[in-house]
Order: sequence, then C-alpha cells, then structure tokens
Amino acid sequence: MTLEGLTKAYPGVVANDQVSFSLLPGEVHALLGENGAGKSTLVKMIYGLVKPDAGQMTLNDAPFSPVNPAAARASGVAMVFQHFSLFEALSVAENIALGMDNPPSTRELASRIREVSQAYGLPLDPDRIVGDLSAGERQRVEIIRCLLQNPKLLIMDEPTSVLTPQEVEILFKTLRKLTSEGTSILYISHKLEEIRSLCEHATILRHGVVVDTCDPREKSARELAELMVGDKLHVPTREAAEPGAVALSLSGVSMPSPSEFGTDLRNVTLEVRKGEVLGIGGVAGNGQDELLAVMSGEARAREGSITLAGDEIGTLPPGARRARGLLTAPEERLGHSAAPEMSLTENALLTGAVREKLVDRGFLRWNKTEKFARRIIEAFDVRTPGPDNAAGSLSGGNLQKFVIGREVLQDPDVLVVNQPTWGVDAAAAAAIRQSLLDLAQKGAAVIVISQDLDELMEISDRFTALNEGRLARPVPTQGLSVEEIGLMMGGAEGDEVAA
Repeated sequence: MTLEGLTKAYPGVVANDQVSFSLLPGEVHALLGENGAGKSTLVKMIYGLVKPDAGQMTLNDAPFSPVNPAAARASGVAMVFQHFSLFEALSVAENIALGMDNPPSTRELASRIREVSQAYGLPLDPDRIVGDLSAGERQRVEIIRCLLQNPKLLIMDEPTSVLTPQEVEILFKTLRKLTSEGTSILYISHKLEEIRSLCEHATILRHGVVVDTCDPREKSARELAELMVGDKLHVPTREAAEPGAVALSLSGVSMPSPSEFGTDLRNVTLEVRKGEVLGIGGVAGNGQDELLAVMSGEARAREGSITLAGDEIGTLPPGARRARGLLTAPEERLGHSAAPEMSLTENALLTGAVREKLVDRGFLRWNKTEKFARRIIEAFDVRTPGPDNAAGSLSGGNLQKFVIGREVLQDPDVLVVNQPTWGVDAAAAAAIRQSLLDLAQKGAAVIVISQDLDELMEISDRFTALNEGRLARPVPTQGLSVEEIGLMMGGAEGDEVAA
C-alpha cells in the first residue's frame, strides 16, 4: 500500500499534512507519534471513516479511495480498534456476525471461527457469551472477526493495552504468521519495546507531518520516544521520603459487582499513607472498576469499612468524598471520566465545582471555570484549539491528560487513578507519572491501578495485585521480580512471594 500527500484539516488544526509512506507485503510497519500527532486521522482515512482533503492512496497497485469502512473491507483492509466494539450479552459468533457485511449461516460461521482461531493460535469458543470472556479473549474476538475477511492490510491500534505478557507473546506469534502469508500490518502502539521487537519499519508523525522513517530495531526505546517528541525524554523522579500517617484505609470491604459480567470484591483490605504511591496491578476484569467505585463513593460500603484521615466515609456519596479531599479518575475516559459532547470547560466544572469554588450560591462562575480549564490545558500540554472544544473531539491520549490534570490540579489529599497512562505517548506518560510523584512529594496519598507493570515498578513505593476481586497484601516494590509480580497477579499473597 502507498500513501501520497494525504492531507486532512479540521477547524483550527491540520491533522495530517502531506503524509506519504509505503507498506510492503508481509511487513509489520509501525506508525508512531505523540497524542494528537495525527495517527488516528490517518488510519481513519485508510479505513474509509474520514475522507482526505488531498492526496491519494493505492492498494495492490490500484487506486484506493474507500467511501466507507464496508468499501475498505471489500478491498482487503481490516482494523482492530483500541476500544472494543462488542455486545456483552451476545455470543462470540453473534458479535462476529454483526461485524460482517455478508455473514454465513450460524453453523458455518461457528465452524469457521473454530478453524481460523485454531489456525492462528487464538482459540475461541463461538458459543461463549462475550461478557464472560477476559479482556484478552475479547480482543481475540475482534482479531478473528478481521481474519475471517482474509485481509491484505490489517490495522491494529494499541492492541496490547489490555493483555498480559503471555497474551502479548501469543498475539505476536499470530501477527508473524499473518505476515509470513503476505498480510501487511500497520501497527500503532506507545509500547516502544514491543515496536522494536515486532516491526521492521516505522513512520514517525509529529504535528501531522512525517518527520522520520527508521528501522526501530536499530533504535532504543528512548531514541524512538525522542524522535516522536522532538526533544529529550524526561524520566520521572522523586526525592526519597518517609511516608506519613494513614490517609485512606479499607477494612474487609466486600461488594457484589453492579454488572452481571463484573467481579465481586472479596474482603479487600488496604492502607495508603501520606506521601506514598501504592501500585495495584492485575489483569483487566479482576475487580479494578469495582475497587475504584467503592473508593470514589459511586458504590457504598458498609459503615466503618472505609476511613479518610481517620473519619468514616464508607456511606458518603462521591461529592462529599471529593469535598473532603478524596478524588478519583476512572479508566473509561469517554462517558465516565468525561462527557464527550460537553466542552472541556464544562467537563472541568463537573468534578472541580467544589474544590475550585466554581459555583457561588447556585450560580456558575463561568470565567473562573474557563480559567481552570485553560490551566489544565496549559499545565498538561493538552493538544486542543481551546477549552470550548468538546471532550469527544480530543484524541484519547489528550483527553487522558486533561482528565488526570483536572484531578491533580485540585490538590487532593488522596488521589485514586485507574490506568492513568493508557493509550498515552511516552512523553505524556512520563509527564503524568511525574505529576503523580509530585503530588506524593507534597504529601498526598496516591493509589495507581494499572495493567502497565513497568509503570507501577517505576513510580510505586509498594505493590499489590487484584485477582478475582481479592487484593494481595502489599509488599515493597524495590527488588520485586517479574516472576514475583506474576505470582501475585495469579492470587499469591505478597508475603508468600517475598518469602
């Protein structure tokens, strides 16, 4: 496939400016860039979701200009999106059928799912309900849906963000098998070590322009990150300090999940102290959302089971907990952390009203709210034309920077974040992690729930893991090995691992 001079502009921003590069048959080609560099717009043009303003594409030596995704699929282009588009109440086969233009009979489709999934090392039962699958298994559904189309070009957007290290290895074996059969893969990821191990070529975008092409195997992860940002990469640091008094405590918290396909919390006990960063690892779907909900107040706990600075808060709603200094940032950016149709100013108001004093006797202090939104945008380098833009118009990484910045700038006493750097580029991830460390340095207690183990090892003082709604006893992060972390993620207690 060849792209020549692809250009796409929106009001106030040129998303892609004369982008040109080629993908060879059987090649894994990385598309790298900061959040807002234009990667999403570019692949949307290839997949027929967006029409370019200028430029042309060729596929298999023929002109290629898909008017919609169906036309792209018919030409041999498939895409696995970063966010799953699956119905939890339907079976694997039913979900795959919904994504096909002309699905075969149920029996034939089930047979093809079994055949293709086994052939590519991603075994799937077509009769299982999607809501019962792990995050890794759900991604298999998305991949098999694409493979049933026999694609000549497969676009993958952050495909390993919810996978365990073992699942990543399985995925890479599948991708190498595909390339050996002549399929080209356009691979988007912020995990640069993965790029180095998998991809033969990389095209690097900065502000919508191709600034470099390289063989990522000949570059270090740091060098790739610095090519993306055009500057030296900052490494998060913090001065060593003894943690203070207990800021937040959970004692024997058990709670059924509000979702039929969620995970019940089982006797969760933890303490986090002032000035400390507590890292909580675990494979997706082991109770992370439920744990954050019970700490934020979206779900109530029994009286006496949660205390903030020694005061009982287990029965308080989210607003009352925020007023007392317990702030949270959920994993789901659109719909939970931010309202996509509302402006950034309005989204700043949603969680900042009390602590930033954005409401006075029932009246909104709009100028002050807009200033708060602008402060977030400036402090966290959110790439957007301005605070009047809708949250849904931002790239995933830029919205994540806005959401985290909104909470950090309110100076919480306790901050709980779930997946703080999911889908965020290396420079932005380093900036977010530094902001969390700075918050702890000032005396706040920080809880980071993440599937990125490198992130947790980098910034956490103590580590614990969630497994089937149970929390292991925390242990000091320093000196922990990957094997020990894997044991804790599998359900072993921290002190057993240490022993």
